Amino acid sequence: MKNLLLTGIIGASLAVSCTTAKNAQANRAEFLKMKGDWEITSVDYDQRFRIKPFDEGADVNCFIGSHWRLIPNNWTGAYTLNSGGTCPTLTRPIKFEVVDGNTFQFKKIVDGTKAKQNTVGYTLTLLSRDTDQFSLQQQIPFEGETVRVVYHFQRTATK
Repeated sequence: MKNLLLTGIIGASLAVSCTTAKNAQANRAEFLKMKGDWEITSVDYDQRFRIKPFDEGADVNCFIGSHWRLIPNNWTGAYTLNSGGTCPTLTRPIKFEVVDGNTFQFKKIVDGTKAKQNTVGYTLTLLSRDTDQFSLQQQIPFEGETVRVVYHFQRTATK
């Protein structure tokens, strides 16, 4: 009886661990499709607010047309803002991860630091995705309200 119970517990544990591993592999395979170069084509937000995304000090409009390179096999990448008007020129390396298949988290890598030394980052929710576009939503708390910002990405190249 004890052997039967022990065999049942081990079998159930193996089934759960295999299912979890298969789900993780499926999620990773989906996000490997995000590999490549992307451009933010538009940003939706409540126009009553002045948005300066990701603590760059640049207006949200500076992010429209920005170039993002995502490399999911090592979860690295970068984004580049193009100068013009009041927009700065900058390229910022990032380290990102995808959690539970729908949460995109990233942190900026500042010159001279390693990703593990940086504990501050950003969390966005994946709203939609297909081969050539995806949308991320950021919830920003401000004076008791939450401002919803949606970034729409379009593929520019597969690398």
